[in-house]
Amino acid sequence: MTIQDEMAAWDGKSAHDIGKIYNGFNIQTGFPRNVIALMAQANCQKAASWLLKHHLENDNKISQPETQSIFKRLNTLDHWESKLHVLQSLPFLNIPNAYKTALEQFLRECLTETNKFVRAWAYNGFYELAKQYPEYEEETRLFFDMAMRDEAPSVRARIRNLLKQGFITSL
Repeated sequence: MTIQDEMAAWDGKSAHDIGKIYNGFNIQTGFPRNVIALMAQANCQKAASWLLKHHLENDNKISQPETQSIFKRLNTLDHWESKLHVLQSLPFLNIPNAYKTALEQFLRECLTETNKFVRAWAYNGFYELAKQYPEYEEETRLFFDMAMRDEAPSVRARIRNLLKQGFITSL
């Protein structure tokens, strides 16, 4: 079976099964490129985004063209879990200047998601954007201030973790 066949057959729930897919394919040449390309296919998007996140979390690097491909696909992410996986991947990526506006738009949309995990990690995304592009610091501080007043406790906990990492705000 190809990686595409394996991802399409995944039930979307079993951590063991998606881990097996990763272990079976991650050493193949072009693994990140292939996974990023498969994020564009609805039946593979959730699995592909998880595989990418897992790959990055395991201290693997991806090329600048691969990074650009991720940012080009932001507006094609439909499932909340796919959005979450990409948001959780941001700490491992250098945000290309050419895609910072696309990322900003994606993050803004994610702040309005009904899923609180996506919202929490969207705040984290603004934190990452502001770390790499200081012109976003003030707006990120404002988002954090609003979130600490209005967001769910789990979202506020994520922001408190960011604040502990040295992001200074008026809170």
